[in-house]
Amino acid sequence: MQSQKYLVYMYLLKARTFIALLIVIGFFSAMVPNFITTSNLLIMTQHVAITGLLAVGMTLVILTGGIDLSVGAVAGICGMVSGALLTLGVPLWGDNLLFLNVMEVIVVVAVTGTAIGAINGLVITRLGVAPFICTLGMMYVARGAALLTNDGKTFPNLSGLAPLGNTGFATLGSGTVLGVYNPIWLMIAIVLLGIYLTKKTPLGRYIYAIGGNEPAARLAGVPIIKVKIFVYAFSGLCAALVGLVVASQLQTAHPMTGNMFEMDAIGATVLGGTALSGGRGRVFGSLIGAFVIVFLADGLVMMGVSEFWQMVIKGLVIVTAVVIDQFQQRLQSKVTLMRRHEKKQQAAQQSISEVSHG
Repeated sequence: MQSQKYLVYMYLLKARTFIALLIVIGFFSAMVPNFITTSNLLIMTQHVAITGLLAVGMTLVILTGGIDLSVGAVAGICGMVSGALLTLGVPLWGDNLLFLNVMEVIVVVAVTGTAIGAINGLVITRLGVAPFICTLGMMYVARGAALLTNDGKTFPNLSGLAPLGNTGFATLGSGTVLGVYNPIWLMIAIVLLGIYLTKKTPLGRYIYAIGGNEPAARLAGVPIIKVKIFVYAFSGLCAALVGLVVASQLQTAHPMTGNMFEMDAIGATVLGGTALSGGRGRVFGSLIGAFVIVFLADGLVMMGVSEFWQMVIKGLVIVTAVVIDQFQQRLQSKVTLMRRHEKKQQAAQQSISEVSHG
């Protein structure tokens, strides 16, 4: 049947992110010596962790039909909060200062990012502001706050002091467990959590329902406001974790950390097959998209390609992914119509056959 031929094309389109990743790995393996070595793959996967963490939160947001442009700036302000807590402490009465240990710093920063994301969700749902405008405004607010935290300066040397009990921050970004960097384990945990939430819980069904048809979801009793606040809060949490990881790796908190990270997160999500209109996509697909984005960028760096050309190539890849996604949706509609038509033809032929034999 003709529809079966198109189904083959559909399967290829659904696997496009894996195919793209294999092409990227194959190309740079041929062009760059030692691209596939274990040590280099671990380093690149550590880079993937940054984009992957953001992509998980971004996927949940986009599945509801929204967008979060503030994640890069939220990572920046959260990195600065960690720097301030480790170097300046928390002012108390008089000249007294309270210095938190590393775990307490991580908790405070995680809560900060989650709260910023929740504010995005509240403004979008309660005040009716479009997600694009709301998160764009939050991006400027968060970036400005990051610059104001230390008058545009960095917080250097975040190693802490033993007498203050705040040493060990570097372990988060540079430590290893079983030979694998901690950011990779963190990314794996968040990806598994995202998969569980979207596939195994009522919340996941609500997320897809809202993105697929919000008016119908509202009529079905889906708690739209709570779900949207959750996905933006979760996106803020992922951004906070990125800010912590970057500050830990550099041992420096910089107010411009996370600049343009939101573009990589959106690009990875779209490459992974999540529809910008919402209602269709997978967390695991976004993870593979993050691998494509980062391996492509790292491969171009290793080849010595200009940073300007890297931006051009990355932009073309993202636009191509959107075009392919639109083509996939049109092909899916065509296949659905063809299969309905074929079923009608089969039913008609069966009726004619029964009449003729009767």
